[in-house]
Amino acid sequence: MKKENKPVIIWLLSGCLLIFLMVVVGGITRLTNSGLSMTDWHLVTDTLPPLSEAKWQEAFERYKQFPEYQKINIHNDFTLSDYKFIYFWEWFHRFIGRILGFVFIIPFVYFLIKKKIDRETLKKCGILLGMGAFQGFLGWFMVKSGLVNNPDVSHFRLALHLTFAFITFAYTLWVALDLLYPEKKEIEKSLRTIARVALAFLLLQIIYGGFVAGLNAGLIHNHWPLMSDGQFIHDSVFLEQKNLFLSFTEGKSGVQFVHRTLAYFVVGMIVLLYFKSINFTLDKPQTKGIKLLLLLVFVQFGLGVLTLLYGVPLWLGLLHQVSAFFLLTAMTFTLHRLSK
Repeated sequence: MKKENKPVIIWLLSGCLLIFLMVVVGGITRLTNSGLSMTDWHLVTDTLPPLSEAKWQEAFERYKQFPEYQKINIHNDFTLSDYKFIYFWEWFHRFIGRILGFVFIIPFVYFLIKKKIDRETLKKCGILLGMGAFQGFLGWFMVKSGLVNNPDVSHFRLALHLTFAFITFAYTLWVALDLLYPEKKEIEKSLRTIARVALAFLLLQIIYGGFVAGLNAGLIHNHWPLMSDGQFIHDSVFLEQKNLFLSFTEGKSGVQFVHRTLAYFVVGMIVLLYFKSINFTLDKPQTKGIKLLLLLVFVQFGLGVLTLLYGVPLWLGLLHQVSAFFLLTAMTFTLHRLSK
């Protein structure tokens, strides 16, 4: 690492930490059904929550005009106190997004003026800026889908919002690693190829994790290793939708089947990477990355099974999502060390 790059690396890793925190709070927001509590979006005026009882009552009355209250919470003795709870998590999620914007833009301008960012890194930071803005748009695009007729967000939009957050995190980490390890070295292409395929399976698994969350598909077939009734693929997979494509993208049983089956592919590719790597002489970061990856994939697999068996309690669902983040971190680091 070049000494002059240290502040830029710290800045990028701080961004990674905030993205991680934002995804964790986003998971709590989803698991507490808080995501539709704020029914509009303003860049400045909703930076702070309502500061008086009158303002709280005004926000609550506005919430009552939308499907989630009219179709669900109106029947649950839903009070202003309940509304304040769900409002907090959505507001906090958006607040972290605003902080993330400031943490990125202000130091970026400073580094630009002081000429502390080289041309190549500048291009990558420009991409990151665009990704951050697009992620903000995706958040509102997702919320908007639950404010029309259906009192729940589109699982497609939720998965897109979640997956893009993971990708933004991974790319930010990759840019930091480029500065942390500036020296090029010989690479073993076969290991890189396996790592790339493993990453592709992991990203597909994250997408399906979003589908499962959006459809609440973890609340059915709470058995393992087989689905309900001792079936590897349950009959309901073929009955929920008109065709297999819809079953595997919109049916609860089908989406859960794909998610639980993809887990074996993710584990298999990482196990393959580990045993393949034994045949090569690797440096310390490469070896540690692969070993950590192997450990984390089994932790994540175990958490997934427990989350399913216990019917997605909040703490386990959140832990499963956090573990996925750690797994992607290890995957990104390992692939970087096997690629450059």
